[in-house]
Amino acid sequence: MSGAYSLWRYISRRSKITEFSIVWAGSMASTIGSRTFGVAYPLLALAQTGSPAAAGLAGFALAVPMLVFYIPGGLLVDRVSARTIMLVTESGRWLTVVAVLLSMPGGGPSLPWLMVAAAFEGTLWVLYTLAETALLPSLVRPTMMWRAMAKSESVGHLASLVGRPLSGYLFGAGRYIPFALNAVLFVVSWLFFFALRRVPERPDAEPPLLRDLSAGFRALMDQPFLRGSILVTTFTNLMVNALIMIFVAGSAGMPSLAIGLVLAASGVGGMLGSVVAFFREPPREVLMIHGWTWVVALALAAVGAGVHAGPPFFAMAFFATGFAGAFSNVAIRSAEAENIDRRTLARVVGVSRLASHGALCLASPLGGLLVTGLGVTGGAIVLSVTMATAMALAHPGAKVRAVLLPRLPETRIDGEEPVQEELSLRGDKPPRRFGHVMR
Repeated sequence: MSGAYSLWRYISRRSKITEFSIVWAGSMASTIGSRTFGVAYPLLALAQTGSPAAAGLAGFALAVPMLVFYIPGGLLVDRVSARTIMLVTESGRWLTVVAVLLSMPGGGPSLPWLMVAAAFEGTLWVLYTLAETALLPSLVRPTMMWRAMAKSESVGHLASLVGRPLSGYLFGAGRYIPFALNAVLFVVSWLFFFALRRVPERPDAEPPLLRDLSAGFRALMDQPFLRGSILVTTFTNLMVNALIMIFVAGSAGMPSLAIGLVLAASGVGGMLGSVVAFFREPPREVLMIHGWTWVVALALAAVGAGVHAGPPFFAMAFFATGFAGAFSNVAIRSAEAENIDRRTLARVVGVSRLASHGALCLASPLGGLLVTGLGVTGGAIVLSVTMATAMALAHPGAKVRAVLLPRLPETRIDGEEPVQEELSLRGDKPPRRFGHVMR
């Protein structure tokens, strides 16, 4: 291993590969694997049992760790080396997928075993994403933080565009093929993360566990923009994912390709939003732009449903929310990296993601209830009116505006020389100032 690592370091120095690029490439491989699992596990459960309910249980097992482990996972990541966690999670995910593959010749895994494997994969994915979030700020100069976060944000959208349709296609060719592909992807990502030989050291002294657990909440309460961003993104996630359920429920009779293209519009918008965010730093009013984009998008969907020309209008709505969501995510992630002490960063992110994923869990039943009671058109109109009302209440001059739509804080670096990316991993430099928090 040491010889392979020395060769990799020599190649990276000669080709000027940065540590951030290594993480980005490893993250791409890992995230494509995760997105394919989101399709492969339910399809395998359906193929094994013939029951749509079993497919739903497999999908639930894959998602439920996101509701359970973000808070304790943030505590663990803030106490253990991020690189160590990334290597362990990729190893665990590889072992899980290999175990599923080995069961294929004997008829495939039983439903209980498949649910355990899916839940384990979901848990490791939570830990991996938190570890990556904690590591990224140490790999780039403060002045380039928003561009780094834009590149990182593009990973999820590109992986969704590639991984989900690819998984369905490969499963049709052979149910073992998506899992074999993931086994390869996890080896690739592990090798990339293994190349991160040096990472910032963790604090020697740890505070008591209960106090440590609440540190993420306390740090979040000290940041008005991040508090507001959780409220805004949780609410808008609920709105757009309920809209997705309304569209799917009303898509009976549509060709599957047309349904897929409409839903893919969100990923296309997210990719474009990430690209724009890379070249243009998000404005300070990014949350207000985010909210009003949802107003326009939901209005488009309501109009399309009302005139019975839904698919193009829904596609435009999903594209707009994907674009604005990616753009605002870059601003939020940059603010987290610049203004939160790295010793509590994973816990703060854990709180934020718990809220957003909680909204995803509520969105499906909400969309289903709206369609059942009001139909596709009525449900889309209710969502549109609700979003417009919420933004109208946060009009300029309203007291609630400062709580719900705070401005993005200015990044201020006080007379400091840029730090090279390669050196920023080694822990042998004096503390730097990101925003206003000492590291």
